[in-house]
Amino acid sequence: MELLKRKIDSYLIEWKNNPERKPLIVKGARQIGKTESIRNFAKNNYENVIEINFVLQKQFKDIFDDGFEVDNIIKNISLRNPNLEFTPHNTLIFFDELQDCINCATALKSFNQDGRYDVICSGSLMGINYNEIESNSVGNKEDYEMYSLDFEEFLWAKGYKEEQIEKLYENMKNCVPLSQTELSVMFNNFKEYMIIGGMPAIVNSFVKNNNYSGTLKMQKQILLDYEEDITKYAGGLDHARILNVYRKIPVFLGNENKKFQISKIEHGARNREYAGTLDWLNDAGIINICYCLEQPALPLGGNYNPDNFRVYFRDTSLLIASLDEEAQEDLRNNKNFNTYKGAIYENIVADMLVKQGYKLYFYKNEKGSIEMDFFVRDKNSLIPVEVKANDGATISLNKLIDDNQYKDIKYGIKLGYKNIGFNGKFYTFPYFLAFLLKRYLKEK
Repeated sequence: MELLKRKIDSYLIEWKNNPERKPLIVKGARQIGKTESIRNFAKNNYENVIEINFVLQKQFKDIFDDGFEVDNIIKNISLRNPNLEFTPHNTLIFFDELQDCINCATALKSFNQDGRYDVICSGSLMGINYNEIESNSVGNKEDYEMYSLDFEEFLWAKGYKEEQIEKLYENMKNCVPLSQTELSVMFNNFKEYMIIGGMPAIVNSFVKNNNYSGTLKMQKQILLDYEEDITKYAGGLDHARILNVYRKIPVFLGNENKKFQISKIEHGARNREYAGTLDWLNDAGIINICYCLEQPALPLGGNYNPDNFRVYFRDTSLLIASLDEEAQEDLRNNKNFNTYKGAIYENIVADMLVKQGYKLYFYKNEKGSIEMDFFVRDKNSLIPVEVKANDGATISLNKLIDDNQYKDIKYGIKLGYKNIGFNGKFYTFPYFLAFLLKRYLKEK
C-alpha cells in the first residue's frame, strides 16, 4: 500500500523538534492510518526504533511487572528480544495497541522524567478506557487525535499540490469566484470523496485503480470489523444495545428531521437503559453527535439540550456502506446524492467541521419555522451554516440574520453547489471548501 501524506506527519516533526516533548499518545478510530504514519516518521527520524504491538505480541504485556522504572522496562524488553538496541537520545519506542495494555500508560511518567528515550503510543479509541489512562499518566503525556483523511488529504492523495489548495483558499478569503473549470473539477473530486470517504486503504485502492472497483466491499468490511470490535471492547456496557444504536444511525438520518430517538431503537427502549451507549460510540471515534441549541446564541457550550441530538457517522464511507444496495448503485453510477434526503451532505459537512476541531450544534425552534444545520463562530459572532442538498430558498438563514432578537448573528454561510459569493447577508461557498472554514474565519 502506498504511503499517503497525512497532516500528522508535520505534527510529529514538530513534536520531535520540541526539546520539552513528552511521551505522545496518538488516538483515533480503527483503520485510519495511525500505525503507518508513526512507522514512517520513526524510520526517517531515528537510528533505532523499538515497535511493540500489545495485540500481536502479547508476550510483551509483562514488561511492566517489575515496576515502572525505565531501566527495568528496557531490561524486560531486552530479555524478550536481545537483538534490540537502545541508544539514548536516538531511539523511539513505539507501543502500539495501547488499549490492550493499560499498564503502559502508567509507565509514561517514568519515561517522561527519565528523558533518554522518545515514546509514542497508539491505540484504537474503541478499546481505550481513556479515564483510566488519564489518571495513570496525567501531566506526563501529550495527546493527538487522528481522523480518517479529510478532503485536503484526499486531494494530496490524488496528486494535488499545496499551492493549488492555497489558490482555492485565496479565492475564498478574497471572495473571488472560482473559474468554471476549477468549480467543475473540484466538485467532481468532492463527489468522489463523498462516495469513497477517508479510510486510507479505500482511498489508496481508488487512487491506484482510478475506479470504484472493490471499494464498496472494503467499506462493508470496515462496518463489520467495527461491529466485531464493539462486541470485543464494549466492557461493562451492553454490546447488544451499542450495536442496536450503531445499526440504527442510517434509519434516523433518512428521516426528515434526522432526530435520534432512543425510544424508537427498539420496542420499550428507555433513555436510562441506553445511557452511555452513544458516548461510547463517540469516544470510539465512530460517530459525531450534534446537539440542538436551546437558543441560537453564544456561548455554544452551555446552551444546548443534551436530550435532543442528531447522530452522524464519523466517516461518510460508513454511512454509504450502510445504505441498501440500490442507493449505493445510484450514488456510484449517477452521483445522485439526493437519494438520502440530504443526509450525506450533512454527514460529510459534520465530519469536515469535527476534523477542524469544531463541536457540532444545530437549531430547530418548537414551531419548526426555523431550522439550521450547524453553527460555528468567529471572534465575536455566531455563524449559522446551512447545507443545501438542492438549490432551495434559504428562509431560515435569512430569518436568523434579519431578526433583531438573534443579536449574536451578524452574517451566515451557505454551502451548496454554488460558487464563492456574498450577497450582503451570507457567504456562499461550494461544499468542497468547508474544510477551510476554520482558517477562513480566523483570518477573515
